[in-house]
Parts: sequence; structure tokens; C-alpha cells
Amino acid sequence: MSFVVIIPARMASTRLPDKPLADIAGLPMVVRVAERARLSRAERVIVATDHARVVAACEQAGVEVMMTRDDHPSGTDRIAEVAATMSLPGDAIIVNVQGDEPLIDPELINACAARISANAPMATAAHPMHTIEDVFNPNVVKVVLDAKGDALMFSRAPLPWHRDGFAHGTQTMPAGYTPLRHVGIYAYRCDFLLNYATLAVSPLETIEALEQLRVLWHGFRIAVHLVEHAPAAGVDTAEDLARVRQFFVD
Repeated sequence: MSFVVIIPARMASTRLPDKPLADIAGLPMVVRVAERARLSRAERVIVATDHARVVAACEQAGVEVMMTRDDHPSGTDRIAEVAATMSLPGDAIIVNVQGDEPLIDPELINACAARISANAPMATAAHPMHTIEDVFNPNVVKVVLDAKGDALMFSRAPLPWHRDGFAHGTQTMPAGYTPLRHVGIYAYRCDFLLNYATLAVSPLETIEALEQLRVLWHGFRIAVHLVEHAPAAGVDTAEDLARVRQFFVD
């Protein structure tokens, strides 16, 4: 199996300005992400950006980079532009690794790429949740699966709702209840990725603010790779950045 990793990196973060270029032990964060992706079995690792400073930082570090338009509504649309520019074959596999994941596990990248099949042109990952706080946190995206391990639904709400377990309160996890937390990594077959960019926005996607719901709305399948434990968290805030910097020091 061969695949390409594309790392979308935009400079418009509001919580952490210039996030792709944040210094982590002497290298920009987006370069650290590319380094981790290179440890996977990807045949190419490419940064997709809308800013000349990110291009310069990647070129200085020897990371392949492509400039994209600055009006893409999502990272998926940005990597679709790169895939089209590269003229990849329809059955090529592309893994979207977020540009703020400098601790991404290379084996997770490999595993998501391996879940692509004739029936599931897109794949992602999830892990069991063990705290009631995560279950009721709208910033934690949940997913439920069918018997084949494909996604039935994603939501910010508790999913599935344990009717009997929550009948008398929501302070503790019901016995035997193991909801799944979605992990934000995606793999696509190239022909599907290019088609995705043409799909109409779905009502569910608008309500939940989850772009993967567009895929389910239009009748496509998303395979889900399960991991036992939560992957290392990405960088959204200054506190996250400090934690990641400490990891590289240690």
C-alpha cells in the first residue's frame, strides 16, 4: 500500500496567531508535523498552505510544500486543490494530517490509510472515552459505528444516548457504556476527495459544524480505525504549545 500525506497549514488561527510557524525546539510546528509524517510509510509528505512565510519555512527545512488559494473553507478543500494539481490517479490514497499535530503517531497515519477500501473511500479514527466530562463536552466529537466498523453518525452531543443509564442522572458513566471519541485524521481515495469538493453542504454539517457529516449525508461510507488510547493532543492554545515544547525538551 502506498499513500501521500498532505498537511494543510493556514495562518488564520485566532487562538494562536501564526500557529504553523510556532517554534518547537528550534523548528516551526508545521515542519515538526512533517517530520512525524515522514516516519510513516507515506511515499510523499507535502505541506499545503496559503501563506508565503510557511512556504519559506518549509523550503528552508527541506519539506515539500505547495501554495494554494487563500479562500478554501476547510482543510479538506485545500488538500483537494493539491491533489488536483498533482494529477494523482483516482485510486491514490491521501492522508490529511492536521498542521497542528506535531506529536502525531506515524502508525496511526498508516492505519487510517489501510482502512480505505472499495466500499469506504474515506477513513478516520476513534478511541473509547472513559470520563463523563468528555461525553458531555460539545468540543469532543463522538462517533457511533455499524457492525463493519464504519461511521453511522458523528455528533457533538452524547452519542449514543444511554437511555436507562442516564435516566436518573448524568454525573457518572453507566456500567458497560463506552462511547467513542472521534480523532481528527482523515484518509481519502483521490477520486472521492476531488468529488467531495463538489458536494453540496448538508444540513447536518451546518448544525453540528462537522464537515465529515457531508460525506454521510450524501451516502458515502467512512471507515473508522479504533485505537485503545487517546492519541497525543494537538495544539490549539498557548498552553497546548507549552506542553508540546516540554515534550521535545524531555
